[in-house]
Amino acid sequence: MTSPLLIVDAANVVGSVPDGWWRDRRAAAERLRDHLVSYAADGLPGLLPGPVDIVLVVEGRARGVEPVPGVRVVAAPGSGDDTIAGLARAAAGRPCLVVTADRELRRRVTAHGADCAGPRSVRPA
Repeated sequence: MTSPLLIVDAANVVGSVPDGWWRDRRAAAERLRDHLVSYAADGLPGLLPGPVDIVLVVEGRARGVEPVPGVRVVAAPGSGDDTIAGLARAAAGRPCLVVTADRELRRRVTAHGADCAGPRSVRPA
């Protein structure tokens, strides 16, 4: 059985809280990546049962973030939204949750059968 897929829009989630992330986008993405590890085994409560495959999609100045056990990192060659939509399309037939607040991206990924959740679903409390 294939594990559910959790795709996280790093730019959107990091940008959802004005905590100074703009001073070092890469470090902000790395903090998010490290926080996501906690969901690999148990999933997202009420949203996606674990274990889950986690993909963090980074773009722009956050490119170069390395993967860690439990979180694969995909550097978007162009648009992060295009990369996320492509990952959702490739996951057709598999439970998939995309974390973003971007309305247009949500429309695109739900057309491929993915579900969506907002940034708060994965932000540290």
